[in-house]
Amino acid sequence: VHAPGRRAPACFLFFRPLIFSGPPAMRTIPSEVTCHPSGDTPACIPVKPQTIVALGIGNLLWADEGFGVRCIEALQRRYEFAEHVSLIDGGTQGLYLIQHVQSADALLIFDAIDYGLEPGTLRLIRDDAVPRFMGAKKMSLHQTGFQEVLSLAQLTEKYPAQVLLIGCQPQELEDYGGSLRPVVKAALEEAVALGVEQIERWGGQPAQRTTQLGGREAVTLEELALAAYETQRPTPEAACREGDARFFPATLEN
Repeated sequence: VHAPGRRAPACFLFFRPLIFSGPPAMRTIPSEVTCHPSGDTPACIPVKPQTIVALGIGNLLWADEGFGVRCIEALQRRYEFAEHVSLIDGGTQGLYLIQHVQSADALLIFDAIDYGLEPGTLRLIRDDAVPRFMGAKKMSLHQTGFQEVLSLAQLTEKYPAQVLLIGCQPQELEDYGGSLRPVVKAALEEAVALGVEQIERWGGQPAQRTTQLGGREAVTLEELALAAYETQRPTPEAACREGDARFFPATLEN
């Protein structure tokens, strides 16, 4: 097993990006392996990371841009994990996330990615392909910032040994104050299931949550949690998303 900061032995496994649009029974996820030298013939064995970081990035104020953050919210509200698993609401913090990436042996990323596919389609990208893929077609500044985070982790030789990006094709990004569109919200359920499977494969010991989250323990504040966000959103007229006549009168008085 090669530690972060060291070059991997000369035995590599490459995974092609996968698209999941069929029923869960058709999902096939390659198991994560690494190469462990043993005599003249390297043998590939499963890896159990010591530190697992699940990271959701995006802006929940811009409709489907919030996909990654909502995935982390759902993971925390539904599951409990081993102590070496951290759930991070990365928001749009960009380079401020570098410490979380560098500290991870295994990194799970959720994000809305414009693949040019049907809205709600999930696609999985692994390992060294992740930073190159995130830089291929940016939708927002947070993707530029996070691509730099991954590149910096590689430059400092502290790139996680295993990385999985679960990306979702968004439908709507230009609705300020909007929530996930139904097709993306449905994809979130599949993405969370895939994430739980991966964390379990890494040894993160996911289990259904049996304890109540404290008031400020949640990665997403109660006021911004999905249910509250959707039910308390004001109408377009009340929110003045189309302009406020009090400040933009049709005629000006002399």
